[in-house]
Amino acid sequence: MTEVLSPYGEHALLTPAMARGRDVASAQEQERLLRYLEAVVAARPAPVHVAVAFNAVYFGYDLQGDGYGGSPLRLDDFPVITFGECAPALPVGAMVSVTTGSDPLYAEIIYKEGAHPDVGSLGDVPAWVSGAPAGAEGPGEPGAETSPQRRELLVPDPQAFGPALSLSPTQLHRLRTRRRWIDADGHVVVDAHYPSREAARHDDLTAYVDYLLTTARAQLLSPYVPVSLADLVGSTQDDVLRAGLLHLLETVRRVLARSEVLRMWRSYAMTRTSLAAWLRDPGPLGGDDLRTLAAAVERAASPARRRHGLTAPVTAYTAVGPRLRAFPGAGDALRGVGYARAVCRANVALADFVQRDSDQGLFPNGTRVTLDDAFEGGGVWRSCRRGDADDSGDPLVPAGRGWTSTTTRAAAPVRSTEPETAPEPLDSPLEDDAALGPGALLRSDEKEIVWQLPLRLAHLIGCCLPLRPCVVAEILGSRGPRPVIRLELDHDGENPEGNRAVQETVAELTADTPRLTGVRWPLDFFPGLILRLHWSRGGQVIRVVTMRLEQPVQVGERVIEHRYDPCVLTREDAPGSDREGDTAAGLAPQQLVMRTVRRCGLLTPDGHALLDRAHLPIAVYGRGPARSQAVALETAVVELLAERLLEPDLGSRDIFGQPHFPSRSGEPAIPLIGYRPVPQRVKRPWGGTELATEGLRTIQFVPGHLRRLLPGRSPSETQRAAFREHCRRLGKADGWDLPDGYTFVTQHTRGH
Repeated sequence: MTEVLSPYGEHALLTPAMARGRDVASAQEQERLLRYLEAVVAARPAPVHVAVAFNAVYFGYDLQGDGYGGSPLRLDDFPVITFGECAPALPVGAMVSVTTGSDPLYAEIIYKEGAHPDVGSLGDVPAWVSGAPAGAEGPGEPGAETSPQRRELLVPDPQAFGPALSLSPTQLHRLRTRRRWIDADGHVVVDAHYPSREAARHDDLTAYVDYLLTTARAQLLSPYVPVSLADLVGSTQDDVLRAGLLHLLETVRRVLARSEVLRMWRSYAMTRTSLAAWLRDPGPLGGDDLRTLAAAVERAASPARRRHGLTAPVTAYTAVGPRLRAFPGAGDALRGVGYARAVCRANVALADFVQRDSDQGLFPNGTRVTLDDAFEGGGVWRSCRRGDADDSGDPLVPAGRGWTSTTTRAAAPVRSTEPETAPEPLDSPLEDDAALGPGALLRSDEKEIVWQLPLRLAHLIGCCLPLRPCVVAEILGSRGPRPVIRLELDHDGENPEGNRAVQETVAELTADTPRLTGVRWPLDFFPGLILRLHWSRGGQVIRVVTMRLEQPVQVGERVIEHRYDPCVLTREDAPGSDREGDTAAGLAPQQLVMRTVRRCGLLTPDGHALLDRAHLPIAVYGRGPARSQAVALETAVVELLAERLLEPDLGSRDIFGQPHFPSRSGEPAIPLIGYRPVPQRVKRPWGGTELATEGLRTIQFVPGHLRRLLPGRSPSETQRAAFREHCRRLGKADGWDLPDGYTFVTQHTRGH
């Protein structure tokens, strides 16, 4: 007998494990959830947003035809919206009551998009509208910071509550005809206002969480839902509820994304069988029309032929929703929830077209096609000629280049007679300090305890060395509350037969501070150096040993001959950090940028640090910097990227605001700047592999190489000649001149 899938029953579809976070729920729990969600997507008449899928699981959507009709939802709690009026912004997933003048129209918002009045009837979009923030008033004019408004089109599903709570087809037709409560297509257009510009920038799921915890709180915490959120998380505190909701929504999103029978367009899921059938449909908005749409978007930026030649190429912005209305016979297909279905399918077709027939959006005819705004008009696609703008990055990640192109032009420098209030740079606190460079117990027997840890900047500045709790307890137990400990620092390795350079120092240990104080660290000790510590039980000597690398390496300006922790080196050997102190004061812009990326960036196990480029000024100064400071930082970033001391990359941001690298599928992409400490082997010009003497250890051979010049600089004739000679020795056959913007650095050695 086939199991009847339902959120109600012995086995709940949402579990406390899912509310705790990803990869916690069992495979069996996720499989049951997947089968139910696949059935929901197949049963609903339009693509299913992640928030709508969550509603189905949480509030109990009946797959036998009653929808939410049998759920415990209180219809009187639904917010009331009126066509054409100003109302608080509603997210996708909200359950509403639409004013009709007679019987209320209960519906679930299953789709929404921007409905800017300047978008043309054929889908042509002014550049500044594409990617513009809520409340924008014109090119480069972002509008008010507080309570911004945006015209939005909401697509309600009036059949979501089953036949008992739905208006009849005759009643719906009458409402569409009057165009007073809903428009002719059964949609609701409202002037949505947001509490702040930041709230308007929230992604769909974050906005829905805010809505559930405020407007729909009673509905969310109803004890009659299959499993209440309060029971899943064991609390009614807002922060706990929010975290649990975000985890549940992320679980639903991941389960939908991994289905083999579903296809996702951003946060909307649809069945692959319905997509395949639609592509074979020869009728209005079928496969033929969508192929026509894709070709039109590709050609939109091509120069048109005129009587006296070609016109100049343009950058065109095309909104999918209005453009679909221009196809003959499309009216019926765009009514009701059919509009959401058609728009999502059209975007899928365009995305497949871009991925299949172009190289990262660049087509053979020289046109680049990218998604520029995923919200306005059902999705705005940008078409431009190659070289018109910097279009690097994923073509399916909305970049908002239309809006930014107008803000760049509008942001002409304005001279002020008043001095700027320039904030001081922060000292970049290490938020992950506790997890950075953990120690490890290597051996503990009746004779000796051996452990290792990386040397930290705080140890160098504070002249101290933390000890393991078991060692502290035994020393204090046998030698009193203030024992004197002797350190033997062996900086040549553990081989007792070797040429050891042992330094002794006396340090104190107290019960209040479980670390040795008064340690005199050698001058060549640095943050990240791995220390191996030996303590013979009952003794008063701790031996500290460093371990030599097989081959010295250079990381940045530091030549390293001993084992080290790359994460600690990245964080604590940044500009402005040394044993004399740790401060950003007095650093040049390039040093500030490098310090901030290394100290505040997302850290990978190999010491690679990545920072959201857009957040760099705030990370440096703690608040918006003065205009001159912002310009100096951006110039420094460009120079560091050109010199390859930093590198660009792409990551993503999850619904919790946490950046991730590599980027995750389904999450919005963000540009990153990264510091990658690549260890370079130290070459020796004499050709040997062994260290001849102590004095030759730090000599490094640097081969000839190109170096990018600052803007306006040019190489000398000496360097041009050196490059030609270098090319001649290498047998270079593709030219002897230096490329523009570069000079040549001849081979040399550095060090002692």
